[in-house]
Amino acid sequence: MGAGTGSYEPADRYVLAVEPSAVMRSQRPPEAAPCLIGSAASLPFDDGAFDAAMSVASVHHWPDPIAGLRELRRVARRVVVFTHDTGRAGWLDRFWLTRDYLPEVADLLIGRPSIGELAAAIGAGIEPVPIPWDCADGFFEAFWRRPEAYLEERVRRGVSVWTKAGAEAERRAVRDLRADLDSGRWAERNRDLLGLDAADMGLRLLIA
Repeated sequence: MGAGTGSYEPADRYVLAVEPSAVMRSQRPPEAAPCLIGSAASLPFDDGAFDAAMSVASVHHWPDPIAGLRELRRVARRVVVFTHDTGRAGWLDRFWLTRDYLPEVADLLIGRPSIGELAAAIGAGIEPVPIPWDCADGFFEAFWRRPEAYLEERVRRGVSVWTKAGAEAERRAVRDLRADLDSGRWAERNRDLLGLDAADMGLRLLIA
């Protein structure tokens, strides 16, 4: 669910994608899996129709995450969801970008279910997902040890958080991060991260 452009779809098995956004569907390559128009909260499938259902970094876009997860559980015998812990200790204060430069993200999480509530809705276990320092993906937390990347427009445009936080917040965050990188303050403040090969930045797998 929330298949987007198809970047995370396995090529070695039959996949049926679901994506509500016409813009995203239009960007899917010709070789991508077939894609239906649909909402996570109301999937057009029979109970237990699939061996597995997967969602990658899309739950936070759903109007009703709990309903969406329950639908995944209804139509599939196994559910795997890649998401993040929205708690202050779990993500907001753990990731330096949200903690020090983009506090507006906290306002985007008001009223959203906690990671525990999401897991409980489908009887899922929660597993942390450490991010390697040289992660090749471009999701929000991927550059935790490469802060210069967040100064690049193309990197920021690939992540919806920046748009949701607003242009003014984005300009301020980029300005302040650039100043801290130039002065060495970022390195001093985050010196405990510099020697790590992987770090827990609040990403989680829900497995049911």
